[in-house]
Amino acid sequence: MTNHAKTNPCLQLFRFVCLIIHFLSGLLQSFVYPHLNHRTQRYMARKWAQRFLRILNIHLHYHGSLPTDEDKRVILVANHISWLDVIAILAIYPVRFVAKSEILGWPILGKLSHNAGTIFIAREKRNDTLRVNQLLRELLIAGDRIALFPEGTTSDGTHLLHFHASLLQFAVVAEGVVYPVAIQYRDSMNQPTTVTAYVDVTIAQSLKLILQQPSCHVELTFMDP
Repeated sequence: MTNHAKTNPCLQLFRFVCLIIHFLSGLLQSFVYPHLNHRTQRYMARKWAQRFLRILNIHLHYHGSLPTDEDKRVILVANHISWLDVIAILAIYPVRFVAKSEILGWPILGKLSHNAGTIFIAREKRNDTLRVNQLLRELLIAGDRIALFPEGTTSDGTHLLHFHASLLQFAVVAEGVVYPVAIQYRDSMNQPTTVTAYVDVTIAQSLKLILQQPSCHVELTFMDP
C-alpha cells in the first residue's frame, strides 16, 4: 500500500532549491575531501547525508550493530532499491561505494561522487571487474570501508535480484568482514512503498516523485557479519 498524498507545489519547489544548494555545497567540499584523513572525511560525509535526508523529510531508522571504528576490512553488502540507498548508508556509516560508470555523467552528482572517492566500474567491459577487485583489495587493506550492491542494479524492493559474485572476490582475497544490510522504504503512513524505487525512471523523474511525498521512511537493518 502506498500513500498518494502529495506535497504542495510551493514546498516541492522550496525543497528542490534547498537540495540544489546542498549539492553545490557538497561539490565545493568534495574538492578538499580527498586530502583529509579518514576520520574527518567520515564526519563530513555523515553530516552532509543527514542534511540531505532532512531536506527531503526522509526519516532514517536503523537496527542491528554497526561495525566499530576498531573493526578492520569492513565491507557492507546491501540490496539496491534507490539512489537514496547511498545517502542513507552515508548518514549512518560512511563508506566508499562501488557504482556503475554511467553515474559519472549525471549533473553535479557525478562529479561529487568522483571527488568523494566512489569506485566506478564499467559494466560493459568484462575485464574491468578484475581492475576494480584489485583496487578494492588495496583500499580495504589501507583502511577504507567499502560498500557495494551485488545485484548490480535496482529493484522495487519486493524481492532480491541475482547477486554478481565476481564483485565480492576482493573480500575473499583481502579476508574482509562482510556485513549484510537490508534496506526498505515506507511512506508517510508507514506502509511499504515503491515510490522511491529507481526503476524505469530517469534520475530527474525519480527526484520529482520523491519531492512530491510529504515524507517517507528508510530503514536499514545491519546483520551479523
